Amino acid sequence: MTSAITTMNAALPAEYREQLMRAAHQVSFEAGTRLFEEGRRADRFWIVRTGTVALDLHVPGRRPAVVESLGHGELVGWSWHFPPYIWHLGAEALSPVRAWEFEAEAVRTNAEFGRATAVWVGRVVAQRLHASRVRLLDLYAPYGSGGLT
Repeated sequence: MTSAITTMNAALPAEYREQLMRAAHQVSFEAGTRLFEEGRRADRFWIVRTGTVALDLHVPGRRPAVVESLGHGELVGWSWHFPPYIWHLGAEALSPVRAWEFEAEAVRTNAEFGRATAVWVGRVVAQRLHASRVRLLDLYAPYGSGGLT
């Protein structure tokens, strides 16, 4: 579920969106392609143009557990912005995906641009943590989430 405040267009001022898009290149992934693996080096990120990407968590002896699905306009990956730059989850294309890909170092090295991007990434992380909390309440609380916002 894309939140209006977490999309690049809403979260970044026009000058930074333009700067970010100058650093973008288009990529495509076939369904079933792993974008990244939990515990590996996080050195890039994506914004989904079309298709769906699943964020998942390694479960020993089983298939990875999907914790969230991301679609059009959503940021895939935030671990590249926070040391030690290691993925905390894995990601897989659930369908054919077209996305904009960005090199993390190019974003982190410009202080003012990096700060604006950090605010955007922070909003994404906060929104996803909130969504995870609601899902956990729905699963484990005696009366579900009760529609917490």
